[in-house]
Amino acid sequence: MVLNTFIDHTLLKANATVDHIKQLCAEAKEHHFYAVCVNSYYVALAESELMKTDIKIAAVVGFPLGATIAKAKVYEAKQCIKDGAHEIDLVLNIGLLKSGYHKIVEEEIKAVKKEIGEHILKVIFENCYLTDEEKRIACQLSLNAGADFIKTSTGFGTGGATPEDIVLMKNEVHGSTIKIKASGGIRDLKTATQYIELGVDRIGTSAGVTIVTSK
Repeated sequence: MVLNTFIDHTLLKANATVDHIKQLCAEAKEHHFYAVCVNSYYVALAESELMKTDIKIAAVVGFPLGATIAKAKVYEAKQCIKDGAHEIDLVLNIGLLKSGYHKIVEEEIKAVKKEIGEHILKVIFENCYLTDEEKRIACQLSLNAGADFIKTSTGFGTGGATPEDIVLMKNEVHGSTIKIKASGGIRDLKTATQYIELGVDRIGTSAGVTIVTSK
């Protein structure tokens, strides 16, 4: 297991500065992380900082609440790809999912995927707000909409990834090609290793340097 290749090195805080984003990118280059994950405004900056590297850029869309109108999410995703993003991490509309408006949620995911084409789409569930049944429904909607990944959390809710949620999500999408990203509260080597052993394909964390330099 090459731990660094699982990590989306992440900085999404509201008070992140230009210098902080540059530092994030420098750390990604130093430690050969798979990707950096940034808010949409900073995609172009990350693209310039990571030029001539193979480090991917993931951009969050509809972040962190998921309550943005669908057209705005589609436009934001389109602009992120134009600015140099390789992957989009989309927060689904949590309130509509909980309201039972499943078709609208699925169509929104599908619209973003259609806009970004072959680029990777990760759908963020924010599991801390969902029942187990709602998590299963979110898995199926993401599958139906053509998403490439399902993701546990934004890191801005009341809770992050849990082993139980990873098991639930894996069981629900078993037999498909969809992958899983664990994020939220993953700050040490032991926790990151646990999730990888459970079968996740990517780790979203702001503690990537700490994780890969731990003994």
